[in-house]
Amino acid sequence: MNLLVTLDALLSEGSVVGAAQRLNLSAPAMSRQLSRIRHLVGDPVLVRAGRGLVPTPRAEALRERLRSLVTEAEALVRGDDELDLSRLERTFVIRASDGFVGTFGAALASHAAREAPQVRLRFAHQDKEDVEALREARVDADIGVIGAMGPEIRLQALFHDRFIGVVRPGHPLGDVVTPESFASFPHVSVSRRGRFSGPIDEALAALGLVRPVTIAVANFNDALAIVRTSDHVAAVPARLTEPARAGLHSFELPVRTDALAISLAWHPRFDADPAHRWLRGIVREACADERCRPRTGKSKG
Repeated sequence: MNLLVTLDALLSEGSVVGAAQRLNLSAPAMSRQLSRIRHLVGDPVLVRAGRGLVPTPRAEALRERLRSLVTEAEALVRGDDELDLSRLERTFVIRASDGFVGTFGAALASHAAREAPQVRLRFAHQDKEDVEALREARVDADIGVIGAMGPEIRLQALFHDRFIGVVRPGHPLGDVVTPESFASFPHVSVSRRGRFSGPIDEALAALGLVRPVTIAVANFNDALAIVRTSDHVAAVPARLTEPARAGLHSFELPVRTDALAISLAWHPRFDADPAHRWLRGIVREACADERCRPRTGKSKG
């Protein structure tokens, strides 16, 4: 059974070093375990590909059944006893945007430290919606604007956000923003896929206007950094960027855009897991905390 747990970690991490860290083993010890697994299975299991390791067809065929078996075994060992948060030792991996971490990360960490001091939270970069990371338990929870991830993935709305405009203090745009004045300054687009246009451009186009989007960045913090020292304009979610917008001038957009649904996603294998239920609970509590809510859409810092 220990070898199956080790194989599950190796397939999930794709690295001897990563699997060793996950199981609190040394890299040499993990390499010895991999040798034993290869002998047991009669297959190389993982082979070198550049700087990493990739699974063989046999290993790929075992992956899903192995993950289910290990999860069931872990549940069997944990039993149905009441969760003792004071003794819980576990690292949860949460995939979220920089905006979520900056706004809710401290509140979430405070909840965890108060209730389960030995729990660790690792925030992973939200570069793409990778459903396999949830299926393989490389990620415990995904938080953000989440599209279709497969029928088996659980999804729960946390809150709704809206886009607002942001410029530097003293920006010539002024306090009264019209669609025409809004479209007359250079803009920063925030897109993980590097897109230069989106719903705002569609709303402006309906008015016969085009805004000059000259820069595309992957996250809101980069957009706000550019805005601070230029005449560029950025459109960002109000609640997700409140701390990062300190010292900047925020205003309501002169065009209508749809609200953003910020959701929590997880795999159903964790539905009944007491520790994961607790994690989902403190995420909801952190997002519901009134201290995390922005006071208003308009601000000069």
